Amino acid sequence: MPRSAHPLIVARDPLVPPPGLESAVVAIGNFDGLHRGHRGVIARAQALAERLGKPCALLTFEPHPADCFAGASVIFRLTPPDAKAALLARLGLDGMIILTFDKAFASRPPQDFTEDILSRRLGISAAVAGYDFCFGAKRAGNPDFLRAEGERLGFSVEIVERITQDESGSLDAVSSTATREALAAGDVELAAKLLGHPYFVEGVVLHGKKLGRTLGFPTANIELDPSNRLRHGIYAVTLETDGVVHEGVANFGRRPTVDNGPPLLEVFVFDFDGDLYGKTVEVAFIGFVRGEAKFPSLDALTAQMREDAARAREILAAHRGADGLAPPRREE
Repeated sequence: MPRSAHPLIVARDPLVPPPGLESAVVAIGNFDGLHRGHRGVIARAQALAERLGKPCALLTFEPHPADCFAGASVIFRLTPPDAKAALLARLGLDGMIILTFDKAFASRPPQDFTEDILSRRLGISAAVAGYDFCFGAKRAGNPDFLRAEGERLGFSVEIVERITQDESGSLDAVSSTATREALAAGDVELAAKLLGHPYFVEGVVLHGKKLGRTLGFPTANIELDPSNRLRHGIYAVTLETDGVVHEGVANFGRRPTVDNGPPLLEVFVFDFDGDLYGKTVEVAFIGFVRGEAKFPSLDALTAQMREDAARAREILAAHRGADGLAPPRREE
């Protein structure tokens, strides 16, 4: 996998080309999840950038347009900005350019996007987008319009056709919607197939009530993005911290046996005796064990947790060494 020799450049609403991203080739879109379809667009942009001898960047939008139009957080964000940046760095991009998406931005004619942003402010050498990319007021800008504008304004345009879910003839395009639906059902294996890597989250380990420790299952507690709609339940997971990947079992949910509180991710790391408090960790979801349930007592819950841990070990053992067990790693 190609990797950049420099740290990822992140620029928000630049008025001139960000240093290091002059005359860049940009892959344009929301790219939530950075799934296989997105990766196809990014790979095309990287190949074009290499041929042209130019830097390669992702051009994306925040907040998600659906959230903007709804006036609230309605979209299950697969890759919030920090997670997106981390994955882009692993994929070898040089930068990520974030444009603020609001109703004023959405109301601008598509020519404003190509003339003012792509040509004048960013000075791109080429744009790469997916077959379904639309932009501007009333979504009037489409791939054909983008090609014509590229010819007029002097930058190259490549459009990537749809990428299917599998290699057995499926005609369904890989999409963020399909990935969200898989995760909402707890089907993390299908989500991994669509994404091209296991679904993962990042977060800081918080101090909790430490009930798990009294039950023999001390957990690393992480609050996920409020938009997260992963099915509540038990999962076989990996947890990375300080460049080391550990295996474990995790509960994501409201803990109905204990307090039925706000959703929380609680990870029991197998064969680990270190201190994770305050550390930023990455948790990848490898397999689904069961849905969240309420138990009649803490003893019954503890007995089930032992079974869950054993089942998670089995799932992880079956996946261990397989391609795609964890998200693409950082270059150390």
